[in-house]
Amino acid sequence: MASMAYARNVTLTLHPNSSNKSCFSSKPSFFYISSVHSTEPTKKPSSSSSSTLTNISKSSCSNWSLESWKSKKAFQIPTYPNKEEFDSVLNELTRFPPLVFAGEARKLEDKLADAAVGKAFLLQGGDCAESFKEFNANNIRDTFRVLLQMGIVLTFGAQIPIIKVGRMAGQFAKPRSDPFEVRDNVKLPSYQGDNINSDAFNEKSRTPDPQRLLGAYAQSASTLNLLRAFATGGYAAMQRVTQWNLDFVEHSEQGERYMELAQRVDEALGFMTAAGLTLEHPIMTTTEFWTSHECLHLPYEQALTREDSTSGFYYDCSAHMLWVGERTRQLDGAHVEFLRGISNPIGIKVSDKMDPQELVKLCEILNPDNKPGRLTIINRMGAENMRVKLPHLIRAVRQAGLIVTWVSDPMHGNTIKAPNGLKTRSFDAIRSELRAFFDVHEQEGSHPGGVHLEMTGQNVTECIGGSRTITFDDLSSRYHTHCDPRLNASQSLELAFAISERLRKRRIRSNRQCQRHTFLNPSIDEDDAWEQTDLSVIRELLPICRTKSDL
Repeated sequence: MASMAYARNVTLTLHPNSSNKSCFSSKPSFFYISSVHSTEPTKKPSSSSSSTLTNISKSSCSNWSLESWKSKKAFQIPTYPNKEEFDSVLNELTRFPPLVFAGEARKLEDKLADAAVGKAFLLQGGDCAESFKEFNANNIRDTFRVLLQMGIVLTFGAQIPIIKVGRMAGQFAKPRSDPFEVRDNVKLPSYQGDNINSDAFNEKSRTPDPQRLLGAYAQSASTLNLLRAFATGGYAAMQRVTQWNLDFVEHSEQGERYMELAQRVDEALGFMTAAGLTLEHPIMTTTEFWTSHECLHLPYEQALTREDSTSGFYYDCSAHMLWVGERTRQLDGAHVEFLRGISNPIGIKVSDKMDPQELVKLCEILNPDNKPGRLTIINRMGAENMRVKLPHLIRAVRQAGLIVTWVSDPMHGNTIKAPNGLKTRSFDAIRSELRAFFDVHEQEGSHPGGVHLEMTGQNVTECIGGSRTITFDDLSSRYHTHCDPRLNASQSLELAFAISERLRKRRIRSNRQCQRHTFLNPSIDEDDAWEQTDLSVIRELLPICRTKSDL
């Protein structure tokens, strides 16, 4: 007889009147799973630290407030010489309308919950750091257009929904390894992003200016307005799939591959029309698009945090999703304290320096009730470190029974300095890290849930390699970044095809397993076969499963 198990499927109940509005409670329901297998012991964490930390996290929820982060040590926060002007700007921001809405953030969280169990895939991309002087409609449109193209390519291969999230409309502030920069024996504050200071190397430009926060808000609002128009005003309609190619990509190898795919999609749409199926449905004429940025400038984030009138929870309305970076994710730090109290989906940047148990503790602090879609773990560690370090992180999270979405950031672990002194990244190294990411998840039976890229729709020469080979000598010709090097449109599309092929192979392999399982168990409804053979979901839920014999 086939062995059976009951796995807990968490159904969430919200309590708007609870004292801490970021906390959730859950109640279990159950569904059947057959033939449970695991490479890991099916046990709960035995140490008291994990359970104690969860209890501490829950009991301390009532101590959170909009300003509780100020009692913690904060890193990467600029010091403003004119405190009165700074406070005045923050007060003004608190009166401004929200840039995004709580309901939009909740919908994104639902989508990310699907990515956590392999039923969707996150495509997150955009500028390393947005700038004031490069802000124009064409740049926004071109980056959005490349993300649409990448989404089509990934959808075709994976045949699951692609969640499109931009590093846009707020990605200004940048963490720095050194608070000061020295040139020709002149020492000045480091450039921290256009919302704080300017990259020009003089004392006035490098002095933090609170008025720049108002400029960042205005630019974010304008960017969001344009993105919403593109997403819902017909530009993103599936019928325009053949028109999204950028001029400088059109005659490249990647442009030709994209046009071949686009024509196949166009033919499928023609068939649907001939068969009498309408193409006027919103799913065919619009697209869902969300925004994200690093939660770095806490006073600004606090000023744009609002209490949601429908749920009673607090949301940071500067973006749909925020992430905490490698330099600010201290367990007892100010950034983690702020993020634990807001209800947006949260990302955690993780390098090879992350200890597995520290990651578990961080997840329990930020998501004490293990809400699906709440946490996305964004790995950035280089290909070799990925193969060595990531398995231990996956196993620790799995053994703790935590539900997270695993995402690869193949950019930040592969930054090098070119002979001419410019920072760059190798396309081959980026692709190698992504390959390692997929290999590890295949090995561990877990889900590769998405990719996080620094990229642009502009025809820049900032990363070396790719099919239209960019060399070290080419870098200076169109090197426009204010901070870190970005993939251009052609490189981004090439990477999307590589990811799509990997997702296609994964899908075919899963379908074969599903068909074989249905053949061997004819009493099982085919509609349930995927869920019953999704071993990585089962492994993630094993710590809260109990087995029984099938009668």
